[in-house]
Order: sequence, then C-alpha cells, then structure tokens
Amino acid sequence: MADASAEAMTRAGTDRLITLSDGIYAIAMTLLVLDLRIPPNLANGAFHQALRETWPNFGAAALSFAVLAGFWRDQRRILAPLTTVSPLVTRLTLLGLGLAAVLPFPTALLAEYSAHPETIALYAGTIAAVDAVHVAVLLLTQRQAHPSPAVSAFAARRRFTAQLVASTAIFAVSIPVALYDTNAAMLTWLAVIPAHHLLARRIHDAPA
Repeated sequence: MADASAEAMTRAGTDRLITLSDGIYAIAMTLLVLDLRIPPNLANGAFHQALRETWPNFGAAALSFAVLAGFWRDQRRILAPLTTVSPLVTRLTLLGLGLAAVLPFPTALLAEYSAHPETIALYAGTIAAVDAVHVAVLLLTQRQAHPSPAVSAFAARRRFTAQLVASTAIFAVSIPVALYDTNAAMLTWLAVIPAHHLLARRIHDAPA
C-alpha cells in the first residue's frame, strides 16, 4: 500500500511538470501573434501598405509556432513514460521551458531585423539550446523510460535522440554562417527536414 502511494506521488509530480509545460508553451504560442496588428482607420492605400508590411511578422510567427509546437510535442514524448523525475531532470526541464518562453522575442527580431547576424544567432541559438536540453533529458532518462525495451521501442528512442541531435547541430552551425550571409543561414534551417527523414530511414533499416 505504501509503495502504491509513493508511486502515485511520483507520477503526480511528473504530471504536474507536464501540465506546467503545456501552460508555458500555450502562452508562448499566444504571444507570437501580438505583433500581428494593423493600425485602425487607415486609408485604402495605407491599409494595403500596412498589410504588406505585416507579412514578415506573419511568416516569423508561423515559423516559431511550428517550432514551439515541435518543442511541446517533444517535451511530452520525453516526460510521458516517466513515473518519477529527478531534481536534475526537473531543473533541465525548467531550463528548456525558460528558453522556449523567450522565443517570441527573437521571433519579433527575425521579422524586423533578419539581415542582422545577431538576430539569426539569437533565434538559432535559442532553438539549438532547447533541443540540447531535450537531448540531455532523454539521455538521463533512457533507462527509466524503457528499463527492458523491446527492439522497436529502443529504435524509436534512438531515432528520436538522433533527430534532436541533428536539429541542435544544424541550428548551431547556422550561427557562424550568419556572420557571412544571413539568408544562407536561414536556408540552412531547412536541412532539418531531410536530416530527420534520413536518420529515420537509416536507424529503421539498421540491424538490431
């Protein structure tokens, strides 16, 4: 009976951390739309000009929404199998949440100052840092999440970890690239898509 009670308490702590994560990501996603506004009472020409000027903000917000949605999905995938979380895992999770919560700021900079290397460095660095935190938590909780993993579960977790490492590396590499060409640095981010696909296929096809 005591063991069951202790298990319920530890699982409750994990659930609270997941709930906190859900709330922070929901707020961060909502903050992205604050820059999507057009002044009232504009004449026809001024309205269309203001509408055109809003597109960079819309594009940056859409990109960051997709990024935050991916972070949220990854975070839930990492935490869901855990029956308890250690103090270190809790601190790392909170660090990742803090980094994700500030993403609306570099998003606003990306919409207005994408030609500045500092903007690209801040945006890419934030994403790389969150992914790095997720990798660290994954590695720390590997045995706890799957103490006796089936081959399929092990392969899925291995693929997930490799994809997060690839994302971290790609966004980190784009930071020095931005010193020479900010547009090339942003194009570098697209490499995440084929990298994830390639890793998924290679690990799936690899012998157990």
